[in-house]
Amino acid sequence: MSIPVLLFASYADAFGARRVDAPLEAPCTVRDLVASIRGLSGGHVLPAEPLVAVNHAWVDADGLIAIGDEVAVIPPVAGG
Repeated sequence: MSIPVLLFASYADAFGARRVDAPLEAPCTVRDLVASIRGLSGGHVLPAEPLVAVNHAWVDADGLIAIGDEVAVIPPVAGG
């Protein structure tokens, strides 16, 4: 089983896709998910603790991901 992960901006560029499948089963933690996708081609660009949203809400590394959750990894953004 795998968990679909949405990628944006520079992360989508690095992975070469706007979506990747993390080779992992739910339920799992955000920490597990990040470790899983870090092992994929392009994963080296992820910082130690990237911004992750689950079902449109920011979660920390200990946050849980369940079957059917929408997961997104979002790079830092600057504005002014």
